[in-house]
Amino acid sequence: MPLLAELQGVLARAKFAQQLARRGLTVSDVFDGYAALVTIVTPALITPTIVKDPADDQVLACALAASADLLVSGDAHLLELKRFHGSDIVSPAEALRCISA
Repeated sequence: MPLLAELQGVLARAKFAQQLARRGLTVSDVFDGYAALVTIVTPALITPTIVKDPADDQVLACALAASADLLVSGDAHLLELKRFHGSDIVSPAEALRCISA
């Protein structure tokens, strides 16, 4: 569950924790709510893909294992790929455009 651990770490960063606090939320509130909605998958075995940041491969491996239609990320290395094994890789803003259309 490295991706959940990463999410928890990111949410705990001051810039995010402060934004959450302004909305009356805690990191735990958001993390626990998100974790309750996810489906845990065993990452697929993939060949190394993101040479500049190999840790990003775990995101791709989970997306492949979950047969994800859409992979939403702000990570530049992932966004550069644009697509991975049938999954479009888009920014959060683009994802909002996709689901609101």
